[in-house]
Amino acid sequence: MRLLLQFLRTYPRQSVVVLVALILAGLIEGASMTALLPILSTAVAQDGELQVDDGGKSAYLLRALQWLGLPLSLGVLISVLVAGTLARSGLVLVAKKYVGYTIARVATDLRLTLLNALLKARWTFYLKQPVGMLANAMSSEPDRASKAYLHGTSMLAAAIQMLAYVVVAMTISWSATLTYLLGAAGVLALLHVFIRMSRKAGKRQTKVLKALLRQLTDCLQSVKPLKAMGREELADRVIATETRRLNRALEREVLSKEALKAVQVPAFMGLVSGGFYVGLVLWHMPAAEVMVLLILLSRVLSAMGRMQRMYQNLTTCESAYWSLRQTIEEARRQEEPGGGTVRPTLEEAIELEHVAFAYDGRPVLQGIDLTVPAARLTALIGFSGAGKTTVVDLIIGLLHPQRGRILLDGVDMDRIDLRAWRRMIGYVPQENLLLHDTILTNVTFGDPGLSREDARWALEAAGAWDFVAALPDGMETVVGERGARLSGGQRQRIMIARALVHRPRLLILDEATSALDPETQRAICRTLEDLKRRYRLTILAISHQPTIVEIADCVYQLDRGRANRVATPEKAVAALS
Repeated sequence: MRLLLQFLRTYPRQSVVVLVALILAGLIEGASMTALLPILSTAVAQDGELQVDDGGKSAYLLRALQWLGLPLSLGVLISVLVAGTLARSGLVLVAKKYVGYTIARVATDLRLTLLNALLKARWTFYLKQPVGMLANAMSSEPDRASKAYLHGTSMLAAAIQMLAYVVVAMTISWSATLTYLLGAAGVLALLHVFIRMSRKAGKRQTKVLKALLRQLTDCLQSVKPLKAMGREELADRVIATETRRLNRALEREVLSKEALKAVQVPAFMGLVSGGFYVGLVLWHMPAAEVMVLLILLSRVLSAMGRMQRMYQNLTTCESAYWSLRQTIEEARRQEEPGGGTVRPTLEEAIELEHVAFAYDGRPVLQGIDLTVPAARLTALIGFSGAGKTTVVDLIIGLLHPQRGRILLDGVDMDRIDLRAWRRMIGYVPQENLLLHDTILTNVTFGDPGLSREDARWALEAAGAWDFVAALPDGMETVVGERGARLSGGQRQRIMIARALVHRPRLLILDEATSALDPETQRAICRTLEDLKRRYRLTILAISHQPTIVEIADCVYQLDRGRANRVATPEKAVAALS
């Protein structure tokens, strides 16, 4: 129920419309059902005449018909019953329409809320989150959570309908109705064991889906080496294990739902049969009253059964909602600070002064001093784990120094508008991050503020225009999954063009040429020299390749948490060997 209240607070307008429509539908149906007693009384009367004086049990309806000037005939009463049913159906249709619209909005809002929280989170948050878990939070969990809203409103609809029938039944015999309700409540209480089973199955599904998508994502990212080594069965074994666990959770959910239905039917049938016997034989109630009462109470039982089944469905889905909210709140707690308000510039240099940083208590940088001069190419070299990527992440602002400071043209980075600074950076990672889309989309990332002319300029600056123009579809050529239709050098130039398209002041290359052959590396280096000269672009490159080091204006070697400037390119090349 906590989840249903959460939805009602989050979507008050839609929920009010739904509730008002359902309440009116219940009232109209309840009022129209009071026509049953005089109808049945007429049917069982010996003379077949309408029984107006029925002890007050439906007198208000008859008085209303007289006030409207309608004849008190069997046809009018049947018309009232039919009209009430039609009006109730129309109002329920309105309620369900709003429920349908809200279901779609719930899923959309949850996805957008999660996306907003993730995009604002610190980089360190992503380092600890499996990609598959975030994929599950973005894909399956919002859909399951939105279904919880459907089940919750369906439960409310059944509850309102039940109350309407109960009120009408009370006007006929409050004692019989109350006795009947107590018996029904006892049955529902006994059947609650299946609700608990469903809740456990739902929680199990949420947990297993997270693990399954996490491992599936990891396996798909590693599918090439697995196939190359003929070890696909390892991935199959891992995925199959989690899939079987998910299947068992789904089986328990199905079992609990079908068991609830199977037990509800005979239990409620027993109540109806018992009520018929008690009313006629033991309490000596009039046959017409017993018949109407049983019709009404049968509908009460039907509504109660729907309520319990919808509540069962709600408990199955609620774990997805709370899991998603937990991910959102965790991301919000890790929200990245926005920095200062000073507009960044890069006309002189980027300086790191006595900067220290550690991951989970493990020191990586221990008070380094490093300068990246503007309009120059600076190379960072060193063994794996020496802290090269950490230096880059600190300069970008993805990480923050635990000691020391970073200066941009003499201004402390803490005072800099961080988003504006990042807009001045072009970044080329080591990983191949091309989309299965056109070259144009890969260069612009679909940014509506960038034109085809901007993309062409970036391709020309990256030395990629000649081969792109030679393709049959030019910039509309689809590059394939991860750029499989292009060569390694072509893929790298497309990624450089992507980094250049918004005309950055700082270009960062994180081992961007490590997978290329020597000739392609030299061609990329000529492009970098041209960019530095023509556009006064500041370039910071992490590299283990001599070709990058040979063209660098300054080289720093990172070792044991320190940064040492290498005096000459020859010494830097020697340090790589």
